[in-house]
Amino acid sequence: MLAKSVLVQPDGDDASDDALDLQPELASSINFRLRMAQILAYKSFEACTPDHGGAARYLGLLSIICANPGQPQHRVAEAVGLQRSSLVPILDRLEANGIVERRPVEGDRRSNAVWATKHGEDVTAELTRKAQAVEDQTLAGFSEDEVTALLSALDRVIANLKRL
Repeated sequence: MLAKSVLVQPDGDDASDDALDLQPELASSINFRLRMAQILAYKSFEACTPDHGGAARYLGLLSIICANPGQPQHRVAEAVGLQRSSLVPILDRLEANGIVERRPVEGDRRSNAVWATKHGEDVTAELTRKAQAVEDQTLAGFSEDEVTALLSALDRVIANLKRL
């Protein structure tokens, strides 16, 4: 038997009778719902941040760089769950746009550390404000206790996934 999902709509409408069917196992999957929430949140955020040369998709990375200036690239990559080789082209793009800069790590000629530029700090602050506005819409109707419980549950999910 197939289950209707309000998550998968051909036109993005969450209350339509045109919902596409899902297999029951997927319709009740937490991982699937997390992924759908992530996609929808990202699309909402990206829609309100069309500028900054694609920097919006790297807000988490930029936040880590701003909060931890001068970290070696491999530590930054680990913090966002990327391979070092995957981080390099992202940093290349951000550096080309004047958002971050890389400097050699003192005592290790093979390593670079990453800093946000002043422009990068300003971009990150603006993107953070816009992300908060999307989050406020995302959590409309939730009580403080519900938000706290959701954050706690998501932290546990993340911890479980890191152990895989």
